[in-house]
Amino acid sequence: MKLDPVTTNPESYKVVFENDRVRVLEYKDKPGHLTTPHEHPNSVMYTLTTFSRRLHANGTTRDVEIVAGTTSWLPAQMHAGENIGQTDTHVIFVELKDDSEPTGSIGPQF
Repeated sequence: MKLDPVTTNPESYKVVFENDRVRVLEYKDKPGHLTTPHEHPNSVMYTLTTFSRRLHANGTTRDVEIVAGTTSWLPAQMHAGENIGQTDTHVIFVELKDDSEPTGSIGPQF
């Protein structure tokens, strides 16, 4: 990945486990925080807190609200994210190490 979130946004992303098949990231932020653009390969996301975000990709935006305990599949993508809610964001990503290229998509509807 050219825009690895651990490199582009080290204050928010931390590697908590990695092997030759997956990389597990922990993500934390506070209300008002905006990430720089970054890429994710195909991933599974597990939310530890309920939060509201605005996702930015290819000149478009989409607002999402995700409830704590939600597990979602995310296709490879490039985006920036903004915490537009009143609560902290705390998420675990399980990134798959495969050949999928990120798209300009901002992921599935939640």
